Amino acid sequence: MGTHLAKLDARGLEPPQPMQKILEAVATLPAGATLIAHTDRHPLLLYPLLEQRGFTYETTTQPDGSHVTQIRHR
Repeated sequence: MGTHLAKLDARGLEPPQPMQKILEAVATLPAGATLIAHTDRHPLLLYPLLEQRGFTYETTTQPDGSHVTQIRHR
């Protein structure tokens, strides 16, 4: 489909590093692209920051207990 996917594996990092890395990545995310962020924890504190910046997100919990969040421009 031509949709650009960017992947960021933030597992194994201590907070607030995963959130900082995700926010840095979405700052340069092209319109129409999706960032796939993999984190150890459910990134609840990230959601309001994404909303303020005009992004939508969907998080799914993985079988190993980690979380994958798909982030797109609204």
